[in-house]
Amino acid sequence: MLKKIMIELKRHAGFTFFGAFLGLGFLILFRNMSHVTAEKLFFIFHPAHVFFSAAATTGMYVLNKKGRLNVLSVFLVGFFGSVGIATLSDSIMPYIGERILWLPEAHAHIGFIEAFPVVFTASLLGIVMAWVIPHTKFSHLLHVFISTWASAFHVLTAAGGTLNFISYLIIFIFLFCSVWLPCCLSDIIFPLLFLKDGVSAVKKNKRH
Repeated sequence: MLKKIMIELKRHAGFTFFGAFLGLGFLILFRNMSHVTAEKLFFIFHPAHVFFSAAATTGMYVLNKKGRLNVLSVFLVGFFGSVGIATLSDSIMPYIGERILWLPEAHAHIGFIEAFPVVFTASLLGIVMAWVIPHTKFSHLLHVFISTWASAFHVLTAAGGTLNFISYLIIFIFLFCSVWLPCCLSDIIFPLLFLKDGVSAVKKNKRH
């Protein structure tokens, strides 16, 4: 299983790098954006991230689950695999980077706490969509890009116009890590933990 997980991480590193590069472009393009506007955009992209994360995570589970699906199991896998890991990706890891850079407005915006109805609904809709039309690659691709943008706007809520070249370099590294590991964990590794044969499920996923 560990070998297969490493293969999946390697396969997803390329477009995660591209997504982080786009996120960095967002930071540079909107570097003078106000704290209030950046926060509003974060609370748009974060629920969108949760939606596609829930769709990808649930899709992986539904496609590879043998036997009858249990509604509660599908919900729990999709919910915790999306909301929990999206919080790590969009809020916790960017916040750590902000604290390292001593950004003036650093604050860990926790979408599940600060915008519970929106985030919960986004997760539920993603789960339902994946139950009806399970798919993994398309939703995972959107998940990666939107996660990068959510993380970027989280950083902009803290920046206060203080970013420089070194700051952008460090932020790029955090953007890549905050998307690459958590998103692969959410969409691929997490749902496989609840399947009896996770290794064969990874192989099967390459066809979806």
